[in-house]
Amino acid sequence: MQSINLQKGSPHPSLLPATHLRSAAATVLSNPSLYIPALDYGDEAGYHPLRTNIVKWLTNFYAPARPIPTERICITGGASQNLACILQVFTDPRHTVAVWLSEPTYHLVFTMFRDAGLGDRLRAVPEDGEGMQVAELERGIASAPGCHHSPGCADQLGPGKKYKHLIYCVPTYANPSGATMSVPRREALVRLARRHDALVVCDDVYDFLAVTPAHHSPAPRLVDIDRTLDGGVGDDGFGNVVSNGSFSKILGPGCRVGWAEATPRFVAALAQCGSNISGGAPSHLTSTYINQMFENGSFQSHLEGTVLPAVSRRYWILADAVRQRLVPLGVSFQPDGARGMAAGGFFLWLRLPAGVSSEDIDREATKQGLVIGKGGLFAVPGRNTGGSRERVDGFIRLCFMWEDEDRLVEGVGRLEMVMRRLLAPRCLGEFTAPSRRSAV
Repeated sequence: MQSINLQKGSPHPSLLPATHLRSAAATVLSNPSLYIPALDYGDEAGYHPLRTNIVKWLTNFYAPARPIPTERICITGGASQNLACILQVFTDPRHTVAVWLSEPTYHLVFTMFRDAGLGDRLRAVPEDGEGMQVAELERGIASAPGCHHSPGCADQLGPGKKYKHLIYCVPTYANPSGATMSVPRREALVRLARRHDALVVCDDVYDFLAVTPAHHSPAPRLVDIDRTLDGGVGDDGFGNVVSNGSFSKILGPGCRVGWAEATPRFVAALAQCGSNISGGAPSHLTSTYINQMFENGSFQSHLEGTVLPAVSRRYWILADAVRQRLVPLGVSFQPDGARGMAAGGFFLWLRLPAGVSSEDIDREATKQGLVIGKGGLFAVPGRNTGGSRERVDGFIRLCFMWEDEDRLVEGVGRLEMVMRRLLAPRCLGEFTAPSRRSAV
């Protein structure tokens, strides 16, 4: 039996823009005025033409109150590499009290916090359909201890500042839950961050992947709200939000190119992290290829003509299969575009029937050659996090972007068989009735 992987969060091979990148690379590498600077160390803030094209693109997409200046952008090696740099420059275990994460949350960030000396500072914040519950976060911060070093807490050395709290979230089409944070909650989160000397790190990597882009008006990013809300950022000029962007979900993870957006002072400090001082901005050569895609129009045509139709088609294939085959068994899911929820990104988050655990599903699915993301992966680790494995154990995550489209349906069929096997001992007649659809 061939394995079906509904856990892997990568774009399908057919969506990789190899032809466009090959053409862009040929243009760059055949022109000395392009390839000589491209093969040098480059500016710490990144390839300036790409920064300029990114601000044009973001300004057009988000339509913020004021156009985005280039000084608010630096190039990164992708969202994960940039998070590690943010932690280096803007946190200190002697001063940073806690890292607050939605639960469920993206599970591969935990190691980065551990590497920054903050592994014992992770704290879970419950999430609902509107995203992170800011009122619960407020209560958590109010009960948190003071800084860990005195007098004066951490020495404010280097180009950045050290924040007392760090808040990590995926505001739009969250991984894994698919939830999109409401505008009132975004504004409340920015105000909370200002009150408590917190930095909000937003993984904004899925914003561009709406299921219905023609009718999609993106919510204002937290970094845009921080720029204008209640008179704008504070006197120190660093602000309280950084947007972490990436081309990984649009072009391909192997490009290892992303961007950070924040205040000019924050971005200037981030660009001065040690690895940039030594080697220049990461992924410098690939940045020139992506810039060439902006220049010749292939970036926009790939996004609008290839990626977005695939996001919509694949989402509905998986969502319809879940609705037809698993909802009758007691499953619900989000985001459910058929019920008016904002839908997009890469994932569906399934709530299992009462009494069925994701551990049981995972164990039985493995026997059927099916790989899923069990809920426990997305629990904030640690004995004193305030999190709860029970909070997420009744859920599983499915990705609709990696497998072939027909195998998405087959994967749901295998999941149906697993679920029926687990539910059968309950003798729930409607749940154990034969499927009205033909087997896959």
